[in-house]
Amino acid sequence: MSRATSRTAGAVLPPGVFEAMGTVVSVRTGSSGAHADAAAAAAAAVFARWEARCSLFDAGSELSRVGRGELALVDASADVRDAYALALRWRDATDGAFTPHRGDGLIDLNGVVKALAVEEAGEALDHAGFAGWSIGAGGDVLVSTTSPGPDGPGRPVGIVDPTDRSTLLARIDLEPPHRRAVATSGSVERGDHIWTMPGAGPSPFLQVSVAAADLVTADVLATAIVAGGRASLDDLADRHDVDVLAVARDGALLATPGWPRRATPAGA
Repeated sequence: MSRATSRTAGAVLPPGVFEAMGTVVSVRTGSSGAHADAAAAAAAAVFARWEARCSLFDAGSELSRVGRGELALVDASADVRDAYALALRWRDATDGAFTPHRGDGLIDLNGVVKALAVEEAGEALDHAGFAGWSIGAGGDVLVSTTSPGPDGPGRPVGIVDPTDRSTLLARIDLEPPHRRAVATSGSVERGDHIWTMPGAGPSPFLQVSVAAADLVTADVLATAIVAGGRASLDDLADRHDVDVLAVARDGALLATPGWPRRATPAGA
């Protein structure tokens, strides 16, 4: 979670952008100068705290110490314990398609921690008085807006084509509070890093995007659908108030009925 990304190694990042949890985080508030810097600093502080708690790439983090048996889980901070409890609830809610346990038994909270950090960073921006903002972090986007944009009431978010990362596959307009988050999971950018269900083999999906009212739900369900395949897509989309766009390995697109009302092909 804390490895630096090679895309920006040695480069000067633009205002409102920083590296955390192995990815690039972008904070947009419509402000500039000191106000924009303050917003990014507030978000960066939140990410730094979560990394110190839960990064498995940081040998000194609480979760790394738990994994080595140096720290009992019950003695870890409330952040770690609560994140683990949340992950367990989602494991049960997805019938095991999402899990915080790796095959070697190690607890890995990456599936919820980034979304939790983004959500908390958004709360920090709200408390600082920013009326409208967006936070993007490695496929996760959370927005807050109080007024319509030039294209309508929603905040447009582009979904990248997994077979051509320079091309947008679709667009979805996030409309708070009903839809204020979108998360995308898949194997194209980072390889097959998502554990599939036992005996299921490789996921049938290259990429899954989920739009929801909150980012944790969007992120967890995107991961669970990649891991669980078509059965999880049908089940989870039916049981949760979300919109889903899945890209199959053969390039076919599968979308829930709500998606076409909120997204258009990039060339349309």
